Amino acid sequence: MKRLLWLDISKGLAILFVAYFHFFRTYFEHGTLPPADWNGLAASALTIARLVWLKVSGLGFHAVGVFIILSGWTLMQSTTRRAESGAIAWGTWYRARFLRLYPMYWVAHLVYLVSPFVARLEPVDSRIILSLLGLRFIDIQMNFMYLNAAWWYFSMLIQFYLIFPLLFWAARRLGPLRFLLIACATGFFARYILLVVWPQNGLWVLGGFAICRLPELALGMSLAMWHTQSAARLEWFLLRGAGFVVGLILYPAALLLYHGATAYVFVDFATGACCFLEIVGIAGLILLFKGLANVFGLVGLYSYGLYLIHQPYVIWLGLRIREQPIWMFLLIAVATLAVLSAWGMLLEKATNTLVNKLVSARKTARP
Repeated sequence: MKRLLWLDISKGLAILFVAYFHFFRTYFEHGTLPPADWNGLAASALTIARLVWLKVSGLGFHAVGVFIILSGWTLMQSTTRRAESGAIAWGTWYRARFLRLYPMYWVAHLVYLVSPFVARLEPVDSRIILSLLGLRFIDIQMNFMYLNAAWWYFSMLIQFYLIFPLLFWAARRLGPLRFLLIACATGFFARYILLVVWPQNGLWVLGGFAICRLPELALGMSLAMWHTQSAARLEWFLLRGAGFVVGLILYPAALLLYHGATAYVFVDFATGACCFLEIVGIAGLILLFKGLANVFGLVGLYSYGLYLIHQPYVIWLGLRIREQPIWMFLLIAVATLAVLSAWGMLLEKATNTLVNKLVSARKTARP
């Protein structure tokens, strides 16, 4: 089963959108657009462009849902590949996931502690122990967003990995549609309890309790199964524009779900799915240009490194360029994301190489 370039491109677009959103939020936190000017075609076009920029930029956090969907897809795809070659050794599977996730996560902590040009908004104290363990949901209000707020995703991810063998078995046993429906019902029920019946800190719904984001992960897993059954049909829908148009039509309805606690039960799944259709649709367009596709595919391949290191850098820089006009911010953003992508790629590649060498050396040293 070959690696799908358009999936890597989609991952690249998703992580760049998330990083851009954090940059935008810092830069424009207290900003206002210039007064609307409808006098003349050029002035009207500029006013519309600013309004579109503000609205689209504000949706960047929806790409987190896209990343959950893509994670479900790639996890299901890679694990199915293992299952096809024989019984899955889940102990080996967990070991591989640990070596994939934790070393780079620890490197990101080290980089944060020693790197210049990062925003240090909280003191380094005993909470760093739970952060290093990935258990940021313990005393969630104090720890979930500690040091680098983006790291909350890691604590959700390890919960999903912990229960993934059960999810994988259920998906294969039930089939993609029934599995998706049951997973959605489970996730929506958990969100309803925590939002309406027994209101809790919103960080639990964000991902502190991973079951609340199970619908997005299950959607990705089901899509991977449907892709195995009919790759051409699914790729035609996702990559040839049909999915993009559907997502664009449904997005306004998804945004309405932000109004009301009961409606909010469904909002992360709805906005994540719509954003997924938009991002994958753009990936299909990028796929037509080989050089560009390879660049975004490379960013997606090493998206984990960019995710782990980007936020303190963009906050530090965003705080220092608030007086710059929008066009200058956009130029700075493009350059910054390019540099951070290269930096994250270098760190992740070096970390993976070192871990592989240490594992190989240990195997060689065994009697």
